Amino acid sequence: MIELQACIGKEKLSISEGNRFRHSKDESFHSPIEPDIVVFPESKQDIVNILTVANRFDIPITPFGTGSGLDGQAIPVRKGISMNFERMKRIISLQQEDLTVTVQPGMTRLELNREINRHGLYFPIDPGADASVGGMTATNASGTTAVRYGSMKDQVLNLEVVLADGKIIKTGSNAKKSSSGYHLNSLFVGSEGTLGIISEITLKLHGIPEHIIAARCTFDSPKACAEASHAVLMSGIPVLRMEMVDANSIQQVNAYGEYQFPEQHSLFLEFAGTRNSAEEEATVVQEIMEDMGCENWARASSSKERAELWRARHELSYAFRHIKGTAVSGSDVCVPISKLADLVVFARDQLEKSGLVGGVFGHVGDGNFHTIIVYDPSDVTEVEKADTINEKLVLKAIEVGGTCTGEHGVGLGKMKYQELEHGPGVEVMKSIKSLLDPHGRLNPGKIFH
Repeated sequence: MIELQACIGKEKLSISEGNRFRHSKDESFHSPIEPDIVVFPESKQDIVNILTVANRFDIPITPFGTGSGLDGQAIPVRKGISMNFERMKRIISLQQEDLTVTVQPGMTRLELNREINRHGLYFPIDPGADASVGGMTATNASGTTAVRYGSMKDQVLNLEVVLADGKIIKTGSNAKKSSSGYHLNSLFVGSEGTLGIISEITLKLHGIPEHIIAARCTFDSPKACAEASHAVLMSGIPVLRMEMVDANSIQQVNAYGEYQFPEQHSLFLEFAGTRNSAEEEATVVQEIMEDMGCENWARASSSKERAELWRARHELSYAFRHIKGTAVSGSDVCVPISKLADLVVFARDQLEKSGLVGGVFGHVGDGNFHTIIVYDPSDVTEVEKADTINEKLVLKAIEVGGTCTGEHGVGLGKMKYQELEHGPGVEVMKSIKSLLDPHGRLNPGKIFH
């Protein structure tokens, strides 16, 4: 405590009960653990100084963005220091002509877009929550626009990283591509703070589309939704978003908000580009959907109408989480597109057999979908049922060549599946961890045991 005060200043640290509790958890169902102290660096030099003290006294450090993670990455399982980046949210540089921006890790995606939208630019990765750019980078977040823009690894050009020993490195450049050396960007993106502390991120930017059209249609089964999404992908139409929400989730949203959405398995889409291209794409997709037996086709162009059309998707999680006396868990898997329909059916069947309330939804355009399961945390049987559903879904996803997590990250919940998914590759990962963090002080207890 005294040493930290001396090197970064008393105003940049806290041991208050309120701050320690706030940094003990994220939005996952994992048990909270309070850190011993919370620090608020304001510069890369502060980060270096904090690491110097941590190394001297063998103290673990857990990075903390906004706490919106869903698998425990920000929980300080070995206590020590929680490093909060809320005071590091500046734009370091904006190169409009190059379509790039460099930001500090604490800036959130909505804050970034508010700054750059005035220049006709936007950053497209949208995980739903107003997550910090550093946290999104650390977990390789993606979200609703992944079908067109991919995940964070596809948008990161360069990182400035403070390693465990205090050394500062750059992992890329400002060029849009490179064949020079090992691809260190992809090593640190998704490393969940276990290999280094990210102090700056250089991102690709994109022009704001001239015209956006939202659409929704319904089908009689989740499998039909998945098959319809596959047909859209096979058509070559570059949709901006493509989301599936099952009928059970729509029913829950209607009850939550007193809405009147058609209580059927639904596919939500968005098209963006020039007015002519977006209109043409929406028309072609409508024809594809109708050929596949869709009902209730609806579309909207104004921002207000689009928000209303998408409301059922955006409020889905809250609709389940507001049920009193219950807890919520779920899984996030990603599978090859050809296997998606079968996995969605499998997930829905598991929920039905369990008797628990829950939904199946997700970014079906890239094979990534989620389950949300509501259970009574005081009922051992219900807790076991929820855990069993999650495990069966992950095992099935890996069996068909998929992954245990498409965007939430490994954190605490998916550690037990790493060897099954990666085999001997896990030992390579452990070797990299040992090389860059030989004393295991950076976010210990995450990704693998």
